[in-house]
Amino acid sequence: MQILHLYISPEHNFFGHHGRPAGQAPMIEVDSIECVASQGLKGDRFFGFKEDYKGQVTFFAHEVYERLCEQFQVMGVEPSVFRRNIITKGADLNALIGQEFEIQGVRFLGTQESAPCYWMNQAFAEGAEEAMKGDGGLRAKILSDGVLRKE
Repeated sequence: MQILHLYISPEHNFFGHHGRPAGQAPMIEVDSIECVASQGLKGDRFFGFKEDYKGQVTFFAHEVYERLCEQFQVMGVEPSVFRRNIITKGADLNALIGQEFEIQGVRFLGTQESAPCYWMNQAFAEGAEEAMKGDGGLRAKILSDGVLRKE
């Protein structure tokens, strides 16, 4: 699995905003990111969110991003729009649900799909939520401390 992009955001844009406008906090692309077991990613909005949280880190496949760009004829929109932390290439993220896996020496447990929500229609394109079902990415717990770097 290759890491193409790493993102953190200090604030939520969609989470907890139901019935209100989306937030404006940017996703900040970084070259490396510190993973802390059972806590999340240093500097990210979900760091230390709650004990045993299933979404300490989120993954999204670049292949899905490319498919969505083609399907909706969207150009010039970065994959950060999906507000996932790690953009991967060459991995079946759904196959990692319920599995322990390792990237660059850091261990993770895939917990569930990072299901798309209605905000995706606003953030990317109308119809994106439906098109992403089953391909929304992966939520995971961090099992060991370490640093991830873009490749």
